[in-house]
Amino acid sequence: MNLAVNLAADYPLLNIFWTTCWIFLWILWLVLLFRIIVDLFRDDDLSGWAKAGWAVFLVLLPFLGVFVYLIARGRGMGERELRTAQKSDERFRAYVRETAASSGQSSTADQLAKLSELRTAGQITDEEFAKAKARILT
Repeated sequence: MNLAVNLAADYPLLNIFWTTCWIFLWILWLVLLFRIIVDLFRDDDLSGWAKAGWAVFLVLLPFLGVFVYLIARGRGMGERELRTAQKSDERFRAYVRETAASSGQSSTADQLAKLSELRTAGQITDEEFAKAKARILT
């Protein structure tokens, strides 16, 4: 019985290099395919039928579909990505502004306590205290 054993020494260095290159290109192509699919479904300008058509084209003829999509709609991919990033950034900034504004407001009890301290320290009169208290409580 003649059993052939493949050792790592039997696989030349140049073959390892080419295998690594092919694996890298395959992963690169998969990432590109998924970016195109995400861009396709994020685009609000396309109708549902157009999205379905592109999706079928990308599934049935993936290599040709990717290249045709990049040629036909490649420039818009960056613009759509930029718009999405700007919208996300604006939503984040609005959230931060809203949160900072709401945490910056003191409660009614805190305002009344500060007012009482001012009256006790003699910085405001009893009449001013009553007016400010009425304004806070309304």
